Amino acid sequence: MNIDLEKTIENLTITADWVGLRYVSEKSQTHRFRDGLPQYHGKKINRGVMAEVLVNGQMGYCATNRLDFASIQRAVNNARQQAISAQEWGIFSFDSSIRPPSRGGYQSSVQNPLDTLSIRDINDLLIQVCESLKVSSLVVKTTALAIMNEVEHHFVSSNGANIFQHFSMVSTDYGAVAQDGNIIQKRSDNGMLARCYQGGAEIINPSLILQRAKQIGESAIALIHAQECPNTRTNLVLAPDQMMLQIHESVGHPLELDRILGDERNYAGSSFVKLEDFGNLAYGSSKMNITFDPTFEGELASYGFDDTGIEAQRQHLIKDGILLRGLGSLESQARAKVEGVANSRASSWNRPPIDRMANLNLESGENSFDDLISNIEHGVYMESNRSWSIDDYRNKFQFGCEYARLIENGQLTKTLRNPNYRGVTQHFWHNLSAVGDESTKDVFGTPICGKGEPNQMIRVGHASPVCVFSDIEVFGSE
Repeated sequence: MNIDLEKTIENLTITADWVGLRYVSEKSQTHRFRDGLPQYHGKKINRGVMAEVLVNGQMGYCATNRLDFASIQRAVNNARQQAISAQEWGIFSFDSSIRPPSRGGYQSSVQNPLDTLSIRDINDLLIQVCESLKVSSLVVKTTALAIMNEVEHHFVSSNGANIFQHFSMVSTDYGAVAQDGNIIQKRSDNGMLARCYQGGAEIINPSLILQRAKQIGESAIALIHAQECPNTRTNLVLAPDQMMLQIHESVGHPLELDRILGDERNYAGSSFVKLEDFGNLAYGSSKMNITFDPTFEGELASYGFDDTGIEAQRQHLIKDGILLRGLGSLESQARAKVEGVANSRASSWNRPPIDRMANLNLESGENSFDDLISNIEHGVYMESNRSWSIDDYRNKFQFGCEYARLIENGQLTKTLRNPNYRGVTQHFWHNLSAVGDESTKDVFGTPICGKGEPNQMIRVGHASPVCVFSDIEVFGSE
């Protein structure tokens, strides 16, 4: 970092109740192949400073990618003017308690730094992935993608906050498309960009990756020869890679306090959850336990502090099925008078922090995978999200998966293609009848959760065991 934020904030000339500076520098490296041929190689560096200023109860923001003192001073002055202009339209008056003077740091756990991976090694591996995916001439398309990110955050404030955080992240995505006549099926590595983690070069394990690639290709071939998913009401078993989407869309987004307060209604939608539901609403069955946990090592959205300086903690949002707290910053908590968490996050230096998911996890139960399946007389097991649709209130939804197996008399039997299911959020979660143990649990993530105006794409993590839902509408494409 080539900017001294501590010295900068000490030397600012401004009259305000509070001032904060947040420096973000992100280095990214992307490699993409199709059928073993390069499609894109690129390196990017993106850095700048966001200035936040509190004046008479209102916050103003202004960002700059010029890191000299004069440019930052201008940004602070502009943010102050915005705060003054906002007073005519303000709906709530804040004080500096929404920005505590936290001090500390965070660093991703890394065994081998990302720079130990050479570009040649990465490209050679991705070519081998494409070769491993093509298990048959019926595989008509293969893709392989790797993204490495290193991000530095430094946050200081006029009331003494000083937080430095360093994130190291690896995201991969592999896929095979198989075709036989007019039947086309795609199989991916647990869904689009689902394998996203914090860590270093150790995440790129060639032997495991090539083994998975071969399995992906074989699975795509199996799907083109499979029968259609039946149209029925039955027991639905969801793998962790589909539970990621289920948690994200039907728990994470509806619990964001800014949605519930109406801030996101114009763009990303609202929520069926009401403020009076916190502490009272039975969101799901007693087997439903959802935690907000930015302290989960290696999960994509782990951190020590959110972007307003609130220290991260593991906290239950839903415990034994009862809704306890929302996904809301100190600002949203003050407005809503509802407990929240440390989740005020910005996608980069040129965006203000807003209420966002981070790591949102479903806690494990007590059943092994074999126990879950053996207790089902009839059902469908599904993996890997393919499509999603959910209404503006995060209530009615319809999700599709890449792969399914029929469950008959306690056994996984036929492979099924084009599996889908639909439901209504509360009814669906009340039908959660069994939760897998730690041996069934897996961790995934997404780097592309969108929200906010102007839009912010942010990283989110989800961990879940295998789960069983009873009496669910399942259907195919016919």
